[in-house]
Amino acid sequence: MAQQADTTPTDDESHDTILVVGQQDAPITVVPRGLSVSLGKAEFGAINAINVEDLMKYAPNFYVRKRFAGDDNAVVALRGANTVQSARTIVLVDGFVVSNFLGNRYDYPPKWNVVGPSEVRQFDIVYGPYSARYGGNSMGGVISVTTQQPEGTSAYATAQRFVMPFREYGVDETFTGYSLEGGISWKQTDGPWSIRASGRHFDNVGQSMTYNLLTATTGAGTPVSGAFADPRLATPVFGGASPVDVTQDQARLRIGYETGGGWTIEALGFAWKTKQDLTDPRSFLTDAGGNPVYQGKVSFGGKTWNATGLTFSVTQRTEYLAGLKLGGPIGDWDVSANLSHYWIPQQDSRTSTSYATGAASGAGTQTIQNSPGWWTGDLTVERALGAHKLAFGANANLYETDQDIFATTNWRTAAAPVFSAATYGKTSLWGLWIEDALAIGRDFTLTAGLRYDRWRAFNGGIGARSAGRRVDVAYADRADDSISPKLSLQGKLPGEIDLQLSFGTATRFPTVGELFQGRFDEISQSIDPQSFDPNLRPEKSKDANLILVRRFGRLRATTSLFWQDIDDAIFSFSGLNQFGTVVTSYKNVDRVRQIGAEFIVELKDIAPGLDIDANLAWTDAQTLRNKANPAAEGVQFPRIPRWRANGNIRWHVAQPVKLSLGWRFATRPNSDLFGLVRGDAYGFQSEYAFVDTRASFALNKTIELSLGVDNLFNDQAYVSHPLPQRTFVADIKARF
Repeated sequence: MAQQADTTPTDDESHDTILVVGQQDAPITVVPRGLSVSLGKAEFGAINAINVEDLMKYAPNFYVRKRFAGDDNAVVALRGANTVQSARTIVLVDGFVVSNFLGNRYDYPPKWNVVGPSEVRQFDIVYGPYSARYGGNSMGGVISVTTQQPEGTSAYATAQRFVMPFREYGVDETFTGYSLEGGISWKQTDGPWSIRASGRHFDNVGQSMTYNLLTATTGAGTPVSGAFADPRLATPVFGGASPVDVTQDQARLRIGYETGGGWTIEALGFAWKTKQDLTDPRSFLTDAGGNPVYQGKVSFGGKTWNATGLTFSVTQRTEYLAGLKLGGPIGDWDVSANLSHYWIPQQDSRTSTSYATGAASGAGTQTIQNSPGWWTGDLTVERALGAHKLAFGANANLYETDQDIFATTNWRTAAAPVFSAATYGKTSLWGLWIEDALAIGRDFTLTAGLRYDRWRAFNGGIGARSAGRRVDVAYADRADDSISPKLSLQGKLPGEIDLQLSFGTATRFPTVGELFQGRFDEISQSIDPQSFDPNLRPEKSKDANLILVRRFGRLRATTSLFWQDIDDAIFSFSGLNQFGTVVTSYKNVDRVRQIGAEFIVELKDIAPGLDIDANLAWTDAQTLRNKANPAAEGVQFPRIPRWRANGNIRWHVAQPVKLSLGWRFATRPNSDLFGLVRGDAYGFQSEYAFVDTRASFALNKTIELSLGVDNLFNDQAYVSHPLPQRTFVADIKARF
């Protein structure tokens, strides 16, 4: 859903009663029902922030699947929403939706790069769907990014360098990157206008994302050496995909206008160009003459194997966001509205079919995205009426995808393209909501809300090449609706204990990527019924969260207990169809339940300039019922660790010097639905234990130098792909 970040705190959201961990001077920009975290300048100064999503890395029960600096697939995982359930979190930048609900997978992350790390003022995170203002995609939570507001005339610039030595299997290399970011802002002293302009150039080479394993075969092969027989893996590792060479350029322009009647109008324009080059695949194999072997039948360790899978690829993508929002009073009512459009007019991916065709500029595939994107809109109206704070509104969105795949004779130039396959479709959703916050005496506020959503999926289809021509088959249009009640009680208990008890339900409807995907069967000339579920049901959750907060002098302790019960959870399955072909499709898991507890401690000024934030979370997320395959029942849901612990120590040693130490830890989760795939190597979801350090020195009021190390002790961890090893980060920041 489109959601407007509400930047004006309501009576039940004031600094005296709001339950927010890491609270800042500025009010939280999302409705803080459920566990709420607000991060700002103090927290940001202690983080080696290469990308904007790094600014949240120490939040409670929180993880971002970032495989390398500049990763396009940085999906949020919080509580029991895992790293392949991207559609369970709403992400906003200055009130504009940047969540990519074109799919629900690792490759549909929020569009973080709409904002650069140096221009962020505040990160607000609310866990769970406890406010009627937000649609079913808030099942996991809501994240709001707020940028710096213009005050007079100012400018900033940041230059950053990062270096990562990487050692694993046959890779022994140091990968490097840099970024340049800057911006200016101007606010008219005696007039209504304000302007902000900013940009960023980012260039980095990350480690290989996949390793290639030998596959057993028969017959005779070329004798080779150099493969790695890792006992943690089924077969030896013989190579790795090309390191990821990524270049990004972003530009942002915001124009604001304040009327004499208290109205503000702001327009945003954003452009982002990305190029990824993966044209340096690695083979560790050499023949008897010392020559590299990249593919073919080989003999190693007394057995015969096939070495396959190394390819070349390049991707270019251009993205835009245009948005308009306004807010002001109409009589005694406060009104806010926004409208935005995010679209990708160019996304061209070209891949060779093998190493040999890649090196020789031979056959390959070209994948073209035909301007996928989304429209979102939002309207909120609210006012105080005695003991009531009444709010109501409407929001809507339209998501559209359209992809064509071609076979080409030259993968680099996409020569002689021949149509191969296509997928396309749209979903729309509009919702109405109402909330009433009722003050009960001086110490309690009871908020009740109700939300209605209407969803539609339409114009979906699949295309394939059959008998030398393109054949298209349409998916049936679908429509559904839902009603989601919410209730929250907040106040103070005896003993200076702050209490918040919240209940809510949420319905997350399928995305275009979950619905309009499948395999075309040439025999039946239709969509393979095993490759998609035409009756895929929406996920429906029931949620509860109890929060207790108590201050003990300089220590503030928070305990959060949560429960979520989801009917028809959507999950991706792989299996054989009736023709023996492996297909992957989204299916419903009948019932998944998670319960958990979060413990958060904040220590402020326990010694001169010394602050500590630490948190520990336990989550039990189980599949309770799965009629399609009962073997999954009673098993911890994939990619959700039982324990997470994050934290940060910040020490302002003296006026110019700041030191920090951070940590991120999680136990090993299951890699599959049945709990049978577990390991601590490539291809598995592993535990991790990262320690980060940072030191900053302010040369003067304008310039600051910083040096930091992420993953100080070089823990080797995996989210199927290898995660970054020890990384050195240096930056210089200037504000004028």
